[in-house]
Amino acid sequence: MNRLADATSPYLLQHAENPVDWWPWCDEAFAEAKRRDVPVLISVGYAACHWCHVMAHESFENEAVARLMNDDFVCVKVDREERPDVDAVYMTATQAMTGQGGWPMTVFATPDGTPFFCGTYFPRPNFVRLLGSVATAWRDQREAVLRQGAAVVEAIGGAQAVGGLTAPLTADLLDAAAAQLAQEYDETNGGFGGAPKFPPHMNLLFLLRHHRRTGSPRSLEIVRHTAEAMARGGLHDQLAGGFARYSVDGHWTVPHFEKMLYDNALLLRVYTQLWRLTGDRLARRVARDTARFLADELHRPGEGFASALDADTEGVEGLTYVWTPAQLVEALGEEDGRFAADLFEVTDDGTFEHGSSVLRLARDVDDADPAVRARWREVVGRLLAARDTRPQPARDDKVVAAWNGLAITALAEFQQVAALYASRDDEDANLMEGVVIVADGAMRDAAEHLAAVHLVDGRLRRVSRDKVVGEPAGVLEDYGCVAEAYCALHQLTGEGRWLRLAGELIDVALARFAAPDGGFYDTADDAERLVTRPADPTDNATPSGRSAIVAALVAYAALSGETRYREAAEAALSTVAPIVDRHARFTGYAATVGEALLSGPYEIAVVTDDPEGDPLVAAARRHAPPGAVLVAGRSDQPGVPLLADRPALDGRSTAYVCRGFVCRRPVTSVDELVAELG
Repeated sequence: MNRLADATSPYLLQHAENPVDWWPWCDEAFAEAKRRDVPVLISVGYAACHWCHVMAHESFENEAVARLMNDDFVCVKVDREERPDVDAVYMTATQAMTGQGGWPMTVFATPDGTPFFCGTYFPRPNFVRLLGSVATAWRDQREAVLRQGAAVVEAIGGAQAVGGLTAPLTADLLDAAAAQLAQEYDETNGGFGGAPKFPPHMNLLFLLRHHRRTGSPRSLEIVRHTAEAMARGGLHDQLAGGFARYSVDGHWTVPHFEKMLYDNALLLRVYTQLWRLTGDRLARRVARDTARFLADELHRPGEGFASALDADTEGVEGLTYVWTPAQLVEALGEEDGRFAADLFEVTDDGTFEHGSSVLRLARDVDDADPAVRARWREVVGRLLAARDTRPQPARDDKVVAAWNGLAITALAEFQQVAALYASRDDEDANLMEGVVIVADGAMRDAAEHLAAVHLVDGRLRRVSRDKVVGEPAGVLEDYGCVAEAYCALHQLTGEGRWLRLAGELIDVALARFAAPDGGFYDTADDAERLVTRPADPTDNATPSGRSAIVAALVAYAALSGETRYREAAEAALSTVAPIVDRHARFTGYAATVGEALLSGPYEIAVVTDDPEGDPLVAAARRHAPPGAVLVAGRSDQPGVPLLADRPALDGRSTAYVCRGFVCRRPVTSVDELVAELG
């Protein structure tokens, strides 16, 4: 029986034709295990995961292995991106048992869902032996298996318990976190840690805000160096834009080729804010190209943004992306082929497999002579056209609410910064204008899709595909990221409906996800009961649910003027502050929000008839401190509390600056506004 055929998850659909008798995650699967008195084999992964594909090909597509699985287990396939709550519980168990985690994740559990043996990828011979050993232990050593499961549940319950230490997230703590990051920084290659090396987007966002508050040259240098190293390396697609998930080495040369929506959204924010702060040409180009990648490659017209591009093409990792010198000559001719080989460091020895190379930018083109820049752009266009004739990686088309929220926020910030440079007449002006147009359409598409499809009876659903919403309920990160996105869209457009929707999502989060200590659980109080209720406060590949909802609370409090939301944000951050103190690398988004609270955040309202072109608006966008909120428009715009009852002085555009709900005198000149924001 093919129980996965109607799944909304592309990952589950990839396994629908396996000889394994897969069940989706459901109560019926566990009831069947209880009826048969067999363990449950839970296999967790996601559509773009390379080693998930390898294990599927080696084991799940094999008739003999499938027979062992079907005879002795009820087999459940879980998409971690659809069910992050299930993934979180069993990942914590896997880490507790093995000291590490990852995907594919392989969990053996009792019929009530209690895990008793966990692991990740198993080569087929090892997996076959493991199946036999677990089946034998279940039959012959049942009491020991149950004791092991009880111990694991106790361990994971303690790992994600609420009610721990709390402390205010102070300036001293944030300064210490920045110092800790500086100590762990890779001075040679940028970033933090060794191989594999992940883009530290949230830590970079924090350090940018820390620099803005303190003037720390060290914080800014870490961001600039890391941003440049990533952008020049193989992690960054030198032809089409966008970033891969991580580098398999410590120097950003060879990526794991999957491209995730959440990484690109968060990196877009980093490069946009670095561009805003410094005017850096490389940051400007990378921000523009990342926005274009989101709009061109991941946006689904009439919907939101797809989750990912696969790591593999026709089962081969990197097939679409890598080049040899001969392939460059074939695509460009002898002279331009040699130019491209030098520019992108493509050698006969290669940096990847079989003498091929991942393109890396070996020359400083952003500040080069105009003729060199023109030749570089022309070569990039021709190489991209040639690459487009190759087989392309599959796209995971499901729309994840939280990740679309991250993308909307990033694109709204990009639009605001791009507007500062709209009137500049340079060689990239037309290209930037085109990207702004398509990115704006994609951003609004995604926002409307979330509102129309993912909001069901006042509650948020996690995923959709082909405009059909899935069953999985939204988790805390969905509510936080989407609410923050709607706050960003409210600021960009001046439309009251986005602020109203943000407030509704935040109110649900406060009512359904709040924990007794001021923190939050990751699942709602009426969500499906798992063996433990997850409440992870750390930021990893994406902001934790707790950090995401705090970011939304801070923005909404400043935009609405309602202090109770700020108080909720401060209480929640106090539950994360002890972790910021000890593990700064894993609390980057919480620290980023902490900087916003520390600065006020500033609330800036510009009363004007020209919210796009008014010099006061441009000055506010350029000079606003960390986490500031900004709305521009007429004082009678409905649903915009920040503008309400604020007149234009003497008929002139007027800026009102408040900080932490305390307001300063209104000003009508750019110089006065810049002084207020200094």
